[in-house]
Amino acid sequence: MARRNRTLVPGARPALDDFKAKVMSEKGYRVNPSNPNEVKYEIAKEQGIPLKKGYNGHLSSEEAGKVGGPIGGNMVKEMVRLAQEQLSKNPKG
Repeated sequence: MARRNRTLVPGARPALDDFKAKVMSEKGYRVNPSNPNEVKYEIAKEQGIPLKKGYNGHLSSEEAGKVGGPIGGNMVKEMVRLAQEQLSKNPKG
């Protein structure tokens, strides 16, 4: 199956990867700064999910969500926190 999860602004990919590395390392995960996507293998191992490099069609949606959820969820929480911080500094926008 083709991967459809694409960044709307392709030039933003390096910044998103840096952000992912920052957020996940703050959560206590070991993150390779040159390839922050590898943190998913640490999360999978922690959850007991047999994630491997390459095709993982054998994983259920629930298992895949247990790997991706903590990454995306933590990134969203941090983005909301940053936005709230910005709004509190300049409430008139």
